[in-house]
Amino acid sequence: MLRAPSHASAGPKALATVGLPLPITGVTCIIVGTPAQSGVLRGRGARATTVLAAIAGRLSRRRGARGAPKRARAATALVWFRTDLRVDDNPTLGRAVELMGKGHCVAALPVYVLDPLHFCNTPLGSPKTGAFRAKFVLECLEGLKQQLRGLGSELLVLTGPTEKRLAELSERVGAAVVLTEQQVADEERRMDQRVRAAIAPLGADLEEVWGNTLYHLADLPFSGGLRNLPNVFTPFKEKCERQAGLRPPAGPPARGSLPLPAASLPELGVMPSWADLPFAEPVSEPTVDPRSAFRLRGGEAAAAARLKHYLWDTDRITEYFKIRNGMLGSEYSTKLSASLAQGCISARRIQHEVARYERERTKNKSTYWVTFELIWRDFFRFFAMKHGNRIFQLRGTAGIQKQWSTDPEALQRWKDGTTGWPLVDANMRELKETGWMSNRGRQNVASYLALDLKLDWRAGADHFESLLVDYDVTSNWGNWVAAAGLSGGRVNKFNLTKQAKDYDASGEYVRTWVPELKGLRGRGVHEPWALGPAQLERLGAAEYPSRLTAADVAAADPPLGGSTSRQP
Repeated sequence: MLRAPSHASAGPKALATVGLPLPITGVTCIIVGTPAQSGVLRGRGARATTVLAAIAGRLSRRRGARGAPKRARAATALVWFRTDLRVDDNPTLGRAVELMGKGHCVAALPVYVLDPLHFCNTPLGSPKTGAFRAKFVLECLEGLKQQLRGLGSELLVLTGPTEKRLAELSERVGAAVVLTEQQVADEERRMDQRVRAAIAPLGADLEEVWGNTLYHLADLPFSGGLRNLPNVFTPFKEKCERQAGLRPPAGPPARGSLPLPAASLPELGVMPSWADLPFAEPVSEPTVDPRSAFRLRGGEAAAAARLKHYLWDTDRITEYFKIRNGMLGSEYSTKLSASLAQGCISARRIQHEVARYERERTKNKSTYWVTFELIWRDFFRFFAMKHGNRIFQLRGTAGIQKQWSTDPEALQRWKDGTTGWPLVDANMRELKETGWMSNRGRQNVASYLALDLKLDWRAGADHFESLLVDYDVTSNWGNWVAAAGLSGGRVNKFNLTKQAKDYDASGEYVRTWVPELKGLRGRGVHEPWALGPAQLERLGAAEYPSRLTAADVAAADPPLGGSTSRQP
């Protein structure tokens, strides 16, 4: 995953980085979910906001009220799945089991909501959830269904506005509480507010459960809360490693611990198809590009299998530090970022398995570096909590004024992979055709867009949000604000030609994704401009575009959406 530079040599790759019947008597737990994607032009104007105080206060109140839901009568607990599409090490499910054990619930109904809000177009015209991630989410839902069936449960999938669906469920089953994984970004927090407002008249409350990170929010070793969180990675990592303990992962609930309600629910057996996804406009289901070296598969079982493969089956983890900057192939990285983004596997489970591997087989710099990447992921989540909407705004978290262009032709050439820079074009075409791009590629294309062309960096973040299978709101936008030089950390401006020669020395990656250059070898594949027109013609590369440089980009103009990049 594209990542912010720190002041020390902290490696460059992150795991970038898942209608009811009439009311019934007794108590039912409803487990409800919706994808937690977030778009560009988010928020409520230029003023940067932070959710830290609200979250910290709510967390404190939750700690003091871990007993029965407030509704006095026998009550239903709804558990709202979002980006935690797993049964293993799921604190929200754990809270549901706790309520069951205390007699506050007598049944559980898992539900996931496909909200049209997450399938609309962003203000820049990009599908908020692109085709590749949408397909991955469907696979995650199928996997969650299978896992829940193994517990003696099932998954109900609904479509529509989340707050409306949850309110309907709350009214029909007499819910007193909705349990959900705690979110940190503005769109997600505003969704929480709408849900809370919709269920409050029914006597229900929203209870948030922390569970997304390796280090628990309550265990961070920074006095004064996140106000004193470092703005660069290395001091954050070092203090956490010294002073913050890691909570062990919890296993899945016991079979039978979340029984389904007795009521007839014929919808439980229905699994949505591609046609059921609430896209704003028709979107074709994607196919697998034959050039793709690795097919990302959604679901908890697929994530566990990939972790086992990378550690125990192949020992590839022992080489990770040396190969993590690769761009072609399936084994240069764990390929767990998409599973982490949808919550098909937890950061704690990955770290726990790495630690076991280190005890039972080998411990070296490479094995440590996988945990190191998980800490990077944590950093961006807490960084976003600290800075609120500033991670989406034109001046970034450091409030730096720069002049940006919104030249639509230049931006489109970047998106299409027709910039005339082979390394950029290969990466952008891979993203367009597969929904995937290596960490090394992400760093280079972001540097080129923001620092070379000086195009509004938020258009790049918006494009990544739309297309990436492994999109995560805080990792994506935190990385982009840093790549644009707006986080207060070190700015990395990459030399594209040197990067190409360092990380694609043979040119195989470029030739794979830029077929116009398949006849070029040696220096020419990364510097086709060094060859004459006749030679390019002879090698079949005459149609490859000339280089797009800052001189070709229209002068800076009013920023997209004004000074903020979030919706009013």
